[in-house]
Amino acid sequence: MFYRENGQFKTTYRADQQIFPIAQDRWAVLLLIAAAFIVVPMLSSGYMFRAILIPFLIMSLAALGVNILVGYCGQISLGSGAFMAVGAYAAFNFFVRVPGMPLLLALILGGLCASAFGILFGLPSLRVKGLYLAVATLAAQFFSDWMFLRIKWFTNDAPSGSVSVAGLQVFGMPIESPTSKYLFCLTILVVLALLAKNLVRSAVGREWMAIRDMDVAAAVIGIRPMYAKLSAFAVSSFIIGVAGALWGFVYLSAWEPAAFSVDLSFKLLFMVIIGGMGSIMGSFFGAAFIVILPIFLNQFLPFLGRAVGVPISTVVTSHAELIVFGSLIVWFLIVEPHGLAKLWSIGKQKLRLWPFPH
Repeated sequence: MFYRENGQFKTTYRADQQIFPIAQDRWAVLLLIAAAFIVVPMLSSGYMFRAILIPFLIMSLAALGVNILVGYCGQISLGSGAFMAVGAYAAFNFFVRVPGMPLLLALILGGLCASAFGILFGLPSLRVKGLYLAVATLAAQFFSDWMFLRIKWFTNDAPSGSVSVAGLQVFGMPIESPTSKYLFCLTILVVLALLAKNLVRSAVGREWMAIRDMDVAAAVIGIRPMYAKLSAFAVSSFIIGVAGALWGFVYLSAWEPAAFSVDLSFKLLFMVIIGGMGSIMGSFFGAAFIVILPIFLNQFLPFLGRAVGVPISTVVTSHAELIVFGSLIVWFLIVEPHGLAKLWSIGKQKLRLWPFPH
């Protein structure tokens, strides 16, 4: 009975079109954000920040960018790792080559460079779709690996291709401790997630979804496929590029091209599939699942082995991760193709009817 909109009358179009029309949702989201900013830094340890929270925030941001392209516009992409690499190396070059470059500006410029790179490799989407487009975007992954390994200018003439950053600060406040890194990533995630949520509800987002559902019919009613597809690639690549810059600057501090391999592209795609395509909330669910599940299996499987008297090595644990990942992806594709976000939506609908049967 507590999750209902009875008595919540909408008297303006603005009230009817707000992101969370039900007051309970608004208060729940505000409380969740407040807890993330206030309670979590007070209760979490350094290990929790470095191993779980910071990777989860950055991967959520990257999955959000992938979801805009794959879930909302229907353009299959396997070049997300390349877009993250371009964002990271572009932000690095702006940061080390321009004296006094602010960190936030370097991240934004890195995202813009990734956006231009995404538009370039999004041009095949004007002619091909489906598996052919996935292969075309996969070419971006191999091209970025070659570019950052062979062209030494991008790595500031480092012979191994490895780069590092230090002395990060925002508005004079150092970004060195795990808590400050967590709060910095959380702030960027909240801002970009809010902008993405409003964007997919706008006319641009409706054009993306029309292209996803049936591009021929969308073109007939006046939607420009070229503008819709390339704008989806641009926005998606920008968000992924910012996530890549955060991954390099905040999480890794020192990285090489192998940090943005094709495995990362597949992992981001799995996040979208498991979390739910075409859902902002699904990006968070998928990132939480992919980040937390390996840690859970690493802790639970040895404990289970000791309980039954069977020793389980780290090799068995790593193989079990792959088996569980593959099984869950197949299960979600068969049973619930809309992912965890759909299950969450079904649960909310049942709460709106509870305790009545219909």
